[in-house]
Amino acid sequence: MSFTGETHVRLARPSLDLAAAERFWVAGLGLTVLFRADAGRAPGAHDLLMVGHPDASWHLELTSGGDHPVRPRPTDDDLLVLYLDGAVPDELVARLLASGGTRVTSPNPYWNEWGVTVEDPDGYRVVLCRRGWG
Repeated sequence: MSFTGETHVRLARPSLDLAAAERFWVAGLGLTVLFRADAGRAPGAHDLLMVGHPDASWHLELTSGGDHPVRPRPTDDDLLVLYLDGAVPDELVARLLASGGTRVTSPNPYWNEWGVTVEDPDGYRVVLCRRGWG
């Protein structure tokens, strides 16, 4: 099988605090916990949280701990853009902020014009874009 538009995508990122990340992505954005693993003390293992929509072809994997923990190193251009195809609901932004997010101004004026940018607890940014895809 080859790479197609139906190919499943996993976006993996390190996290300093999986509980804080879960509050942001699940309670704030409304994603579902798809899988969770507690590494305990197993050598080389790490804690894992996967969130997304059960029927989607993508999900977000967050990892923490392990023998060689990786600190998040996001930049202002590490964006996850969600095309809402309509107004960004004020209640969604409020939920993200109440769940540990921080509203930020993007250095790219395009995202400020067409959406709302919120940083997650690890400093990665999600853009809620009012435009549609395509």
